[in-house]
Amino acid sequence: MDRVECVVIGAGVVGLAIARQLAQAGREVIVLEALDAIGTVTSSRNSEVIHAGIYYPAGSLMARLCVQGRQAMYAYCRERGIAHRNSGKLIVATRPEEIARLQSIKAHAEANGVDDLEILSRAEANALEAELACEAALLSPSTGIVDSHGYMLSLRGEAEAAGAAFALLAPLRHGRVTADGFELDVGGEAPMRLACATLINAAGLSATTIARSLEGMPLDLIPPAYLAKGCYFSCSTRAPFSHLIYPVPEPGGLGVHLTLDLAGQARFGPDVEWVDRIDYTVDPARGNKFYPAIRRYWPALPDGALLPSYSGMRPKIVPPAVAVQDFMIQGPSAHGVRGLVNLFGIESPGLTSSLAIANHVEEIVKADAA
Repeated sequence: MDRVECVVIGAGVVGLAIARQLAQAGREVIVLEALDAIGTVTSSRNSEVIHAGIYYPAGSLMARLCVQGRQAMYAYCRERGIAHRNSGKLIVATRPEEIARLQSIKAHAEANGVDDLEILSRAEANALEAELACEAALLSPSTGIVDSHGYMLSLRGEAEAAGAAFALLAPLRHGRVTADGFELDVGGEAPMRLACATLINAAGLSATTIARSLEGMPLDLIPPAYLAKGCYFSCSTRAPFSHLIYPVPEPGGLGVHLTLDLAGQARFGPDVEWVDRIDYTVDPARGNKFYPAIRRYWPALPDGALLPSYSGMRPKIVPPAVAVQDFMIQGPSAHGVRGLVNLFGIESPGLTSSLAIANHVEEIVKADAA
């Protein structure tokens, strides 16, 4: 049986960032990925937004790691020439009764360390975006967009340059806790058994399944898993906006918002649909609900302009009745299994937070080894 110091399960953006961090710290790392390429699930089915850290509960991991991760991501992309744009975002109040929400959102964001938000009048918002319909808006200058695929390729390249190895089409079938770490049964075309001292479960949508497959992991400490599907629609006409446009938030998500890709093309979504299985089909009929939501802030959206694009799944660990979720990064101090770190519920802002999550995981690993 081959033995390695660290195994990271999952080659999404968070697993890649963790592998890079651990390898650059001098650890021997192998990444196991069940699919045939990196970052093909949640990491490539999102809005590619660099979030400022506005909405998350004060003191939460989401809030702290998003703010840290946003700063780190901008620096990382600048230094390496990875395509990104600090486009800014407008959170819009489209009804008078929503204006007070903007002030509360601003105060909440400031408690999270986001100190650059500015409330704009209707005239000030229209000076930035002439076709925007709103009563007032909240400007977030530090929100942006990133080429997530270019970013992930860079993370993988730097992980490999530091000695990390990647095994694709290598799903974890079963594992067990041993006296000196873990023994893993890995499937695929060339099944193998692998031993390691440190195991990082960064499997995204499959993280709870992976945890349950590990003998010695206390089952009562594994959170339940739920799926919230979000569909996106593209626009057949060019939207006249240079900022991202978000309505005030709704339960379960941030509303049907307008984001832009790096070519300036608009996409709308995601909506929120709680489902019991993974299915990425986008029902064109869901677009019927998008039109009235979008026209609250862009009344000129033409009939028939929305086209089904893609969908993604939020890896929820709270049921629909619970509006707020935090990242759960569960180390040995929580579950008692030395060498194991589980990452549960890493939904948005997981992309933005990825470098900060990686640093947080490395700190857990270092403390565990001390």
